[in-house]
Amino acid sequence: MAMSAPMTRDLLDQLQGQPLADIGNQLGLSPTQAQGAVSAALPLLLGALGRNASQPQGAEALFGALQRDHAGLDIGSVLGSVLGGGGQGGSILDHVLGGRQQNAAQGLGAATGLGQGQASSLLQMLAPLVMAYLAKRMFAGNGGGGLAGSPQQLGDVLGQERQTIAQQGGIGGSLMGAVLDRDGDGDTDFSDLIGLAGSFLGGGRR
Repeated sequence: MAMSAPMTRDLLDQLQGQPLADIGNQLGLSPTQAQGAVSAALPLLLGALGRNASQPQGAEALFGALQRDHAGLDIGSVLGSVLGGGGQGGSILDHVLGGRQQNAAQGLGAATGLGQGQASSLLQMLAPLVMAYLAKRMFAGNGGGGLAGSPQQLGDVLGQERQTIAQQGGIGGSLMGAVLDRDGDGDTDFSDLIGLAGSFLGGGRR
């Protein structure tokens, strides 16, 4: 049985090899560190999108943004743009995480051993990739595996993904819960996340 929720696993699989190596090089991480950090960050981003899309207004806004700004983009070309300093990762995170951005970077850093600056940069790099991936999933047409489209379908798909991430726990579920499922009341204690990704950073999964 797959250890990650379906979309998280699928996107992680698409980033294997050179894309992950390029992300790691950009952040000064070894391939193993990059794998662990991206494996932790993707559930957080997809979970945050699922949280936002659980409200009809949020689902409509996300659906519109995917259609307007991200449909038809290839993940490889988006990554090239991101590595060159483009991709609008910061503005995407403003919409996806809002006031939780700093908490997200702190939590990701605690779980993976990254510095907060590295964690923040990684989230900004991955956000456009997640959006391009989602747009491809939604609008690729039914023959191409696309989910076709309505805001409600998008909300349902992302809600299911978020639920799966939470049920499976591990680093993705723990990080998502610590960052998203509590009130944004200032400081968050991430001590229970520290070392969660140790298996990745210490040698990791091949």
